[in-house]
Amino acid sequence: MTKPVYPTFDIHNLVANKSHNDLLNADRFKSYLAGNPHLGVVHNHAFYHLVYFTKGTGGHVIDFVTFPVQKGMIYFMRPGQVHKWYFKGEVDGYIVNFSSTFFDQLFINSNVLDRFPFFDQVAAEQVLVLKESTRQKVEHIFESILYEQSGKRSSSQLMIATLLLQLFLTVERDHSRIIKKAPSAYHSLILRNFRRLIEDHFKTVKLPKDYAGMLYITPNHLNALCKDHMGISAGEVIRNRIILEAKRLLINFDLSVGDIAQELNFPDNSYFVKFFKKYTHTTPEAFRNKNYRK
Repeated sequence: MTKPVYPTFDIHNLVANKSHNDLLNADRFKSYLAGNPHLGVVHNHAFYHLVYFTKGTGGHVIDFVTFPVQKGMIYFMRPGQVHKWYFKGEVDGYIVNFSSTFFDQLFINSNVLDRFPFFDQVAAEQVLVLKESTRQKVEHIFESILYEQSGKRSSSQLMIATLLLQLFLTVERDHSRIIKKAPSAYHSLILRNFRRLIEDHFKTVKLPKDYAGMLYITPNHLNALCKDHMGISAGEVIRNRIILEAKRLLINFDLSVGDIAQELNFPDNSYFVKFFKKYTHTTPEAFRNKNYRK
């Protein structure tokens, strides 16, 4: 298949204050932005990525959903998400990038990230404006991360990991709308495995009953878990992933709509167009033209 038009950046591709290895970097956003002008185009990341703004206006786009930039805003991204930003005037804040294995190499199970809704790869859950009372706490944590990264102190990586977890918990407590009914460990495992199965099979497996079979549970049980803890049905979780991939492919102008329909295993071009229009309220070509103009 033709290579996507947007580039994928890894941590070692970036100009930033480095940690002791290529698993994490943290920086002040103004310096990071000046050192990485190539990030002004649509791109995706092979790492976890978070930004907190202390100054600036403009916008940023995560998986084709546009959000404003403002003081006190923080956003989180998982590996693989498509992203672009644009700013008006001076902008500053903090940025942290870390590999999917950063916590694992410190003997902290990286699955801990799955407990935080803002790492769920749902753009609307990933962008939060923090309360005034929380901003000072968050900025202190970012400064502590930069301090630990700048020296050669013992156990600095472990200290940064604990600071990141403190940051995630502080943000979660701050924003009541993202706090949901916490699933049990067993249910959390099922949902995590469901999302992983979707990532592996969404192009060929499109029905909840097939995923339920792979998880050794009933379709009704899977659907109930998704509604209770994700707020949407199992079928919608699958559809959202298919639509997201379609959008990502549509900004590759070397691919025809028919090529994309085939890549996503739709029976024909017409069926794909109807599917896309039903759930996005626009046609693939209209979506492509809109994003091309941007």
